Amino acid sequence: MNMSFRRKWVLIAGMVLLMAWKITPLKKAINLGLDLQGGSYLTLEVDDSKLTEKEKKDVVDVALEIIRNRVDEFGVAEPIIQKGTDNRLIVQVPGVETEGAQRIKNIIMRQAFLEFRLVVDNEKKRKKALEGKLSPADKRDYELLPMATSQGEEFLLIEKTTYLTGDMLTDAIVAFDQGGFGGVSVSLEFNKKGARRFEKLTGDNVNRRLAIVLDGKVQSAPAIKQKIPGGRAQISGSFGVDEAKDLAISLRAGALPAPIKILQESTVGPSLGADSIKKGMKSALLGLILVILFMLIYYKGAGLIANVSLLLNILFVVGILSFFDATLTLPGIAGIILTIGMAVDANVLIFERIREELRQSKTVKSALKLGFDKAFVTIMDANLTTLITALILFKFGTGPIRGFAVTLSVGVLSSMFTALFVSRAIFDLFYRKSTSQSLSI
Repeated sequence: MNMSFRRKWVLIAGMVLLMAWKITPLKKAINLGLDLQGGSYLTLEVDDSKLTEKEKKDVVDVALEIIRNRVDEFGVAEPIIQKGTDNRLIVQVPGVETEGAQRIKNIIMRQAFLEFRLVVDNEKKRKKALEGKLSPADKRDYELLPMATSQGEEFLLIEKTTYLTGDMLTDAIVAFDQGGFGGVSVSLEFNKKGARRFEKLTGDNVNRRLAIVLDGKVQSAPAIKQKIPGGRAQISGSFGVDEAKDLAISLRAGALPAPIKILQESTVGPSLGADSIKKGMKSALLGLILVILFMLIYYKGAGLIANVSLLLNILFVVGILSFFDATLTLPGIAGIILTIGMAVDANVLIFERIREELRQSKTVKSALKLGFDKAFVTIMDANLTTLITALILFKFGTGPIRGFAVTLSVGVLSSMFTALFVSRAIFDLFYRKSTSQSLSI
C-alpha cells in the first residue's frame, strides 16, 4: 500500500472513531430545540421611546442581563437568552410545562420598579383627585395610584417624591406569617445607603402611611408606628407562594431599564415535543430503509458501498452538530432527511458514469477513476448551489429556518465528503489492483 492510500484510511478511521466517541451517549450529544423537547419561546422588544439618547445606548444589554438573571434564579436548565435585531431579545426556555411557561413570562415581563412614597392622608384632596379637581400645585406634588389588590377600584393619593427605590435592595425573600395563618409576604433588605434613608424616612414620618409602590401600583400602605432601623421592610398583600417567589426573583434581579413587550410567543409541551421526535425519527428511518433497499437492488455490490457511505454520512452529520453544540429542531430533522437523498443522488451520478465507462469496455480500475472524475464537477455544482441557498436561509432566517439551514449545510459538506472521498476509498480498497472487467454495479 502506498502512503496516499494509507492516509486516506487513517483519516476515515480517525473521523469515524472521533464522531462515534462524540455522540456517545446519543441523548446527551445533541441539544434539542424547543419544538422537540418542549418549552417556551419569546421574542421581546425593549421600548426605549421615553429614554434619552445616552440611556438608549446600553438599554438592550442591561435588559438582557436582568432577564437572564431572573430566568436563572427561576431555576431553568440551559435557557437561551440573546439579542436579536434592533431592540429585540430572544428568550428560549426549554423543558417547561404551560404553567411554568406562564410564570416565567410574568417574571420576565414585570418591570419590577419598586418605590417607597408617602400617602397623602387627606380624604378631601383624595376625593378631589378622583373627581379631577386638584389644584395645579397639588397635581405637581401628588398623584392617584391604584391599590394592587383592588382591581382598579380603590385609589390612594400619593406624593410624587420617591424616597427609596429597588436599586437599594440587597435581598428579597419570601416570608411567611409567624402567626401560622399562612400569610405570605416578601421581606426586603436594603444596602447601607438604603438602610439610612429608610430609618430617616420612618423616623421623620411616624403615624403617616408609607406606600410601597411596584410598577405604578400600591402593593401595601402600612402606617409607620416608629422609626425602623436595620434596613428591613416587608411587602404584604394577597400573594400566593408562587407569586411571592416570582416577585422576590424580579426584585433581586433588579428593575428593567425600560418596558418590554411581547412580539411573538409559543409554548410546546414536552409530550408534543416527544411526539415530534418519534414521528421525525420514524420518517428518517423509513426513508433510510427505502434508500438502502433501492441501492442494493439497483446497484448490487456498488449499492452496498453506497449504503456504507450513507451510514457514515449520517454519523458525520450528527457528530459535527454535536461538536459545534448545534441545536436540532424539527426542521433540522427534515434537513437530515434531505441530506440522505442528496448523498444517494451523488452516488447515483457516480455509478451511472461508471456504468457508461464499463459499457465502453474499460477496465474496472479505469472505469472507477473516470466515473468519479467525470461526476465530480456535476456533484460539486449541485451541492455548491444547495450550500449557497442554505447559507442565505441561515443569514436571513430565524429560529427553525436557521436550524434547517445548519443541518442542511453540514449535510451537504458531509455528503460530498462521503460520496467523493469515502466511497472512492472503499472502491480502491477492493479494485485498485484489479484488471477484471466485472464489477457488481
